[in-house]
Amino acid sequence: MHNTKQTRSPAPKLAGIAYIPRWIGGVGCYLMFGLGGLLSSLTILPILRFWPGTYAVKVARVQHFVSWMFRGFVAMLTFAGVIKVSQTQIKRLNNVTGTIVVANHPTLVDVVVLISLMPNVGCVVKQTLWRNPFIRGVLSCAGYIPNRGAALLLEDCAQVLARGTNLIIFPEGTRTVEGSIINPFARGAANIALRTQTNILPVILRTDVAGLTKQQPWYEIPRQTINMSVEVGDIFCFQTYQQLDGGDAKLARQMTRELETFYKTQLVHPIPF
Repeated sequence: MHNTKQTRSPAPKLAGIAYIPRWIGGVGCYLMFGLGGLLSSLTILPILRFWPGTYAVKVARVQHFVSWMFRGFVAMLTFAGVIKVSQTQIKRLNNVTGTIVVANHPTLVDVVVLISLMPNVGCVVKQTLWRNPFIRGVLSCAGYIPNRGAALLLEDCAQVLARGTNLIIFPEGTRTVEGSIINPFARGAANIALRTQTNILPVILRTDVAGLTKQQPWYEIPRQTINMSVEVGDIFCFQTYQQLDGGDAKLARQMTRELETFYKTQLVHPIPF
């Protein structure tokens, strides 16, 4: 992957009265996002889901709409000065099918950013989010996968990937602890890749300032605009690991270790233009 020595200058840090419009705008974006999710769950999404077509066609239809809706949310965050996303490899994300897309997890809005760039994608969602009335309808209609145990999770992921839908997984499991490059990776993504015979496409989310982290509540809007660079790495091919000696558990550990090393190596570089 090409890295340039030129870097962005971090945005100025707002303070006092100058921060008030940023806070109002950022909180307003979240409120609009929640309200939009609730309203679309009651109106547009059921229509898209029950419009004639096969199950796969219906789910793909909803996923395209959700991607469009998330693009709108990212545009609102950009207008409010919360985050600015740059990416130059959008075609690579648009053209992959039936692939596991893994990414590091620096901010609260990472999954929103990724889905906004990929119209053909699902993700594994925490059980707690399925009880959220504002987004439960969106998750269900889009065919997203609840994290409900290893056996059922693997079965659900296999079905999603077999339809040609991509699958987003964050191996860190939660947002990166502030001050760390990444959290230790779990083996879930590697296990799913090896057992479903699916390639992994690593995406690097590189940010220039800390914000929207695990240690901050959602309403603590960053005082500096977060510049985020979305970069796509080279495929981790499942066949490469299946040719090695060892069972699935051993190969999953090796694949996870190499993925973690890849991210640590990439994320020491500053955000490029």
